[in-house]
Amino acid sequence: MYLRHTTRKKNGKAHVYWQLVRSVRHGRKVVQETVAQLGELDAQGRARAQALARSITDGTAASSQQPLFEGDAAADAVPVKLGKVRLERSRAFGAVWLGWLLWQALRLDELCRALLPPARESIAWGDIAAILVIGRLCEPSSELHVAEQWYRSTALEDLLQVPAESVYDERLYRALDRLLPHKQAIEQHLVHRFGELFDLDYELLLYDVTSTYFGAPGQAWRFQRVRFPHRQGVAAHRKSSLGLMEVTT
Repeated sequence: MYLRHTTRKKNGKAHVYWQLVRSVRHGRKVVQETVAQLGELDAQGRARAQALARSITDGTAASSQQPLFEGDAAADAVPVKLGKVRLERSRAFGAVWLGWLLWQALRLDELCRALLPPARESIAWGDIAAILVIGRLCEPSSELHVAEQWYRSTALEDLLQVPAESVYDERLYRALDRLLPHKQAIEQHLVHRFGELFDLDYELLLYDVTSTYFGAPGQAWRFQRVRFPHRQGVAAHRKSSLGLMEVTT
């Protein structure tokens, strides 16, 4: 069932009348039948419509269905000058959100809490490790670039609840120092988790990740359809991550 309205003019004034309508199939045709005339639906009419809806649904949809009508209080209109609308501090969300989901799917957050239990630091080392890993996944760059530019341009601050001013290069370097003694435990965890996620039984897992730039010499990029961004004043280069994995069963 749904609502349908008709507009009629009387004494130069438009009146809107509402009907509760349902679709009924007769053979190969579907016709609309009026269940009830709801009138103009002022405050009293809205109350009748709500009572009718409750009686038809036997109250079962009252908890899940949104109200048909808003409250009587009208919202204040706010004029907007479209010519002066501008976008400030836009932040990338999709890539870092996917990286955060992968981090949780690998249960690296649980591993970091176990290997790096909280102490006196204000920011958990596991959160800093997540920033480093997601940054390497989304935009491979130096720790200095992550701290000064990349992190502030993403929505990780909202996802991790780590203020941007708390992410700086020295803290990122110290996080790497904290993770290094647990290198073997992290590798064993990833091997085990990889087998769980993909239902694999294997003896040896070799993997490596590196980054590289690619481009073309001279003016060759003029004839390419894709324009790549600049890197440190050098045009026509783009950084990419390459990964290699070998599984022996």
